[in-house]
Amino acid sequence: MLKQKDKSRQAALALGALGVVFGDIGTSPLYAMKACFSGHHAIALNPANVLGVLSLIIWALLIVICLKYVTFVMAADNEGEGGIFALYELVSHEGQRRSASFMLFAAMIGGALLYGDGVITPAISVLSAIEGLDIATTAAHQYTPYIACTILLALFAFQSSGTDKIGSLFGPVMLIWFTVIGVFGLFSAIGNPVVLQAFSPYYALNFFAENGLAGTMVLGAVVLCVTGGEALFADMGHFGRRPITLAWYFVALPSLLLNYLGQGAILIENPESIINPFFSLFPKFLMLPMVALATFAAIIASQAIISGAFSLTAQAVHLGFIPRIRILQTSEENPGQVYVRSVNWVMAGLCIFLVLVFEGSEHLAGAYGIAITGTMVITTYLFWFYLRRIRKYPWIFAAILTGFFALFDLGFFIVNFTKIAGGGWFPILLAGLIAYGMYVWIWGRSVLKERLQARGLEVSDLESEIEKYMLAKVPGEAVFLSASEFIPHAFLQHLRNNRVVHEKLVFLRVNTSSEPYFDSHKRISLKTVEKNIYWMTVNYGFMEKPNLSLILVQSWNQLGLSSADSYFYIGRMLLRFNKDNKEHLLRRKIFIMLSSVSEDPLDYLRIPADKVITIGTAIKI
Repeated sequence: MLKQKDKSRQAALALGALGVVFGDIGTSPLYAMKACFSGHHAIALNPANVLGVLSLIIWALLIVICLKYVTFVMAADNEGEGGIFALYELVSHEGQRRSASFMLFAAMIGGALLYGDGVITPAISVLSAIEGLDIATTAAHQYTPYIACTILLALFAFQSSGTDKIGSLFGPVMLIWFTVIGVFGLFSAIGNPVVLQAFSPYYALNFFAENGLAGTMVLGAVVLCVTGGEALFADMGHFGRRPITLAWYFVALPSLLLNYLGQGAILIENPESIINPFFSLFPKFLMLPMVALATFAAIIASQAIISGAFSLTAQAVHLGFIPRIRILQTSEENPGQVYVRSVNWVMAGLCIFLVLVFEGSEHLAGAYGIAITGTMVITTYLFWFYLRRIRKYPWIFAAILTGFFALFDLGFFIVNFTKIAGGGWFPILLAGLIAYGMYVWIWGRSVLKERLQARGLEVSDLESEIEKYMLAKVPGEAVFLSASEFIPHAFLQHLRNNRVVHEKLVFLRVNTSSEPYFDSHKRISLKTVEKNIYWMTVNYGFMEKPNLSLILVQSWNQLGLSSADSYFYIGRMLLRFNKDNKEHLLRRKIFIMLSSVSEDPLDYLRIPADKVITIGTAIKI
């Protein structure tokens, strides 16, 4: 019975993954093949080149998606969590630390690039979908940007429902989509089976030999068929590796291959179909229904990268890359399914901005691909450390495997740099701003930690400090939150200014581990400093949200404390800009601004507000 229930659950997750994870890569047939034969890299539309491009697309799917991501990279999960930050956290705590700084820099750039792609993908997907209406009527053409903005607002407003509900709605639609495009692709391929020769890599290599530089530039369009690859890894925490793998091999991959083969067959038979090879697969009486289905599917394509951005944000917060912001968990069964309201609406605003500024998908195409191929390169770089440090592979094997992946990733990335003038500057600019913000936050926290440690007190010196300043003991219990292994500064201020100590003291530190989820049986570590003075450490994984109210209720009896007589003392740092310091002016101003938007520790730690006493500490920075 349990086994049957597990199978049903896996099937439901696989269906949900179709709607959330595979929307982007699943709608690539709408434009990928057409893009290969248009633009500044236009090449002759003849059977040899069609087979060459088709071979490039097939092998890009097999090597980049099947081999790299599904087989290898998704195996490098951090206890079920995927994405750049989860992989970085997994490998950064193993082996030598000499490369730690560069790995941190690479992880920040990779994460920032994924955010950049997360803004562009919804904009171009929705615009492409609405522009499909031009096939039936041109009446709505002038209203395209406004229709797209309306749909984007509705899409982002729906995100708060959670990935489960979104997947349950979008999953069946994408199942219909993949079935339809696969079946009609098969019908076309049967009519011209010569396209099956494209499975031979000879045609891909011959394509480069015949077309030279122009053939190489086509990689900038071929990459469109694999742009959803990074989303498979980033969204792994939402559904798990097995459901995503099942959905890919049993539904998405066969349908995509059949559709691309069908488009190739159409182009060999009728080169004029290049105007829109995808819709040329369907009879005229199905044109309007297919435009409607393609519109819905292209809207769904945005979901993969949006969900990935939420997972990325949750990891970044818990790893200390960005300030604490409110993160809502949307599923009890899948802890990795999260919703981040602030990120959701910032992305919505930027998407609408892009639609109104660029107005058409062809203008946005230049920005598409740079961010995601950059992220793919960095994933391969971090995967090298996973093979060497976690799996302990010999360096020769690790070098061959990552070098093979890097050959494709770098090829796509370098070619996409030709798109900078045509819009590629936007994701690079956005990613640069985000990465710099992460750097400033990490730098500022490091500076504050050094300042506080310099003014801090070792646990071993606590007794002499109490004897020096204490005038009286007061009844009750006090819990002082500490951000480090030192006695919290809030306690020292309380002792030195008020000259009193509570009968029972608990110094409590919340520690975020390098694991996504911490064993609940080992969550609490408790030791006695002196009589009635305790040091408690509470451990959480970087995908978990602290709940100190629950923890303290569980440990109160063990400590012999009364929750009714206990109060929490929290130190609040009041950052002030130091005008006398002429170094890092911009950096310090940005850090103070970022600190001001950080979530209130009471909400983050889930402590009852009526039990909290705040002690402020002014710090010049």
